[in-house]
Amino acid sequence: MIPLRDTIKSKTVPFVNYLLIALCGGVFLYELSLGPKVEHFVRVTGVTPADVSASLLKGHMAVRPALTLLSSLFVHGGWMHLLGNMLFLYIFGDNVEDRLGHGSYFVFYLLCGAGAALVQVYAQQNSVAPLIGASGAISGVLGRTFSSIRAQGC
Repeated sequence: MIPLRDTIKSKTVPFVNYLLIALCGGVFLYELSLGPKVEHFVRVTGVTPADVSASLLKGHMAVRPALTLLSSLFVHGGWMHLLGNMLFLYIFGDNVEDRLGHGSYFVFYLLCGAGAALVQVYAQQNSVAPLIGASGAISGVLGRTFSSIRAQGC
């Protein structure tokens, strides 16, 4: 089932949600402009589990692998990947931003995305395939949405 809308109206303008959607869209347009160089861009900005694992085994997280935990959230592998993620973010993100507040929502989004990437790193510690996309962050937003609905008794 693909959602088209929700029935919960926001009390505030979800400008952080709009900003996240715009950033993902802008990065994707940049990816399209790269042509054959896009593969290098994905390797640099995506989370490579083997790199993160090696960094953590040294007892500290190196800067580059740590930054990819965030940069990967804005890179997508194709139109359907981007549009699917952004549809769910558009429909449900405004409610979470409304409930958490703008700054807390932004931090929550980044933490959910980085946390999801770390779980994938744990599951595939030796993989050299880069992880990209906002699916982990959006899963966190969906989880927050549905936990709020359940708490309200709906």
